[in-house]
Amino acid sequence: MELFDLTGKVAIITGSSKGIGKAIAERMAEHGAKVVISSRKAGPCDEVAQAINAKHGEGRAIAIPANIASKEDLQRLVDETNAAFGKIDILVCNAASNPYAGPMSGINDEQFEKIFHNNVLANHWLTQMVAPQMLARREGSVILVSSIGGLRGNALIGAYNVSKAADMQLARNLAVEWGPSNVRCNCIAPGLVQTDFARYLWENPEILKLATDPAPLKRIGQPDEIAGAAVYLAAPASTYMTGQTLVVDGGITIAW
Repeated sequence: MELFDLTGKVAIITGSSKGIGKAIAERMAEHGAKVVISSRKAGPCDEVAQAINAKHGEGRAIAIPANIASKEDLQRLVDETNAAFGKIDILVCNAASNPYAGPMSGINDEQFEKIFHNNVLANHWLTQMVAPQMLARREGSVILVSSIGGLRGNALIGAYNVSKAADMQLARNLAVEWGPSNVRCNCIAPGLVQTDFARYLWENPEILKLATDPAPLKRIGQPDEIAGAAVYLAAPASTYMTGQTLVVDGGITIAW
């Protein structure tokens, strides 16, 4: 058994039209998986799926747009994946929202609710939609893309960080529930990565300096540097790992 072989596996990756999600989809396809590209807008999803198919062969990727805020959209994402590929082996909950930056005292209820709806509740919905078939087959891997923000306090993105800490706990709970059926759930906690989602952080020279100077690697991360962690957590290489948070952050969380 090849440690990183995903041949024959089917993976849904949310938020995969760009950034970390796109990199994960590309690398999983490279390792043999059939991948479902999903984000809100159809056009960007189609472009990513077409590029993967051009590289790896027709049928390797399909695009199913879905808004993570909509439970109906997520159910359609799962149903259409099952119709197209017959099963779901891997779920990567990568899509997230953060409509507010600033002290917790300044966030309004609508912003707070949107963060938790999209970053936690949507993940809960998706995991519940895909779990039954995984449990029945006694095989599957769910990966929640969290953040090192869930491990630390921060005066700028506090509500987002609370939601990412909740994802880590969601993974622990699901790992305990699903473990007897050989279905795993883990988190990836990236540090600051150069994506459009985090642009407001890394485009600010002062924030970028604060985020990179103390880190042993002294630089910002790239989306493809997170993708390898997702391949590992989906592949046979990690079959004895569940309920864990894999930190990929250039070393910032271990630095003084």
